[in-house]
Amino acid sequence: MRNYIFKRLLFLIPTLYVVVSLVFLLIHVIPGDPVDVILGERAMTADRAHMTHALKLDRSLWVQHSFFVSDLLKGNLGESLYDNKPVTQLIREKFPATFKLSIVAMFIAISLAIPLGLISAIRRDGAVDNSAMFFALLGISIPHFYLGPLLILIFSIKLGWLPVSGDQGLLSMILPAFTLGTALAAILSRMTRASMLEVMRADYVRTARAKGLSEGKVLFKHAFRSALIPVVTIIGLQFGALLAGTVVTEKIFNWPGIGSLLLSGIERRDYPVVQGCVLTIAFTFIAVNMLTDFFYAFLDPRVQLGKET
Repeated sequence: MRNYIFKRLLFLIPTLYVVVSLVFLLIHVIPGDPVDVILGERAMTADRAHMTHALKLDRSLWVQHSFFVSDLLKGNLGESLYDNKPVTQLIREKFPATFKLSIVAMFIAISLAIPLGLISAIRRDGAVDNSAMFFALLGISIPHFYLGPLLILIFSIKLGWLPVSGDQGLLSMILPAFTLGTALAAILSRMTRASMLEVMRADYVRTARAKGLSEGKVLFKHAFRSALIPVVTIIGLQFGALLAGTVVTEKIFNWPGIGSLLLSGIERRDYPVVQGCVLTIAFTFIAVNMLTDFFYAFLDPRVQLGKET
């Protein structure tokens, strides 16, 4: 297990470097001049030249990249062009709200998906299975930008049960978390069903039944753990996607997270903020997937030996 973890961590280094380089390059090819954002288009030539030199924009792209990587290794993401605050401070203030929302959305998705997938697999082609798969298809088909306002209209405006927007405690988290978790629950329920059906046809499951074990022990002691392996992979991938998906949802519900900060930075052309937010989301995505790999190896020791199928 130690060798496997060491190899995965070693592979992480070039991955992070490629991500950092891509984010840096994409930010620099976006139309617009940061000097215009700071000083305005009517600034004097001398002031513009001084600001360009201060931001190192008069250097080559490679030199700017070197400075960027060097600052990043020191934990310095620069300062916001709009309010002159360190980007790391802004992210520290906003990221916990996004992470909290993603955790609750993931909890809702897993709580709905795993039982539905199991019941659908056990009651295959029955009324419960067909109903669960219909709602799963519905959950995948409805986009966040439609489901969010719909939930606000029903539960906030019509019924008055939940807050419309903002972070006002646990109740205000229900609608945005449900909006995020619905599509994920649909994907996970289908994956759980398919994985359980495949495992239930395996030889060792038939052998367990032949030994006279109860159906509950066969399903939960022998089949369920093996069926979880692909589900865990999807959970890890989708949790990283949740962080990126919060951008639209946070805008709809005015949630004070990193998604709102990113959109604000884009609107203001605040390039350091945009760069810092994208890197934070990318790094979190990579970290979650790395942890998923470790858990995957724990569930299936063959992965550590490079024998996964």
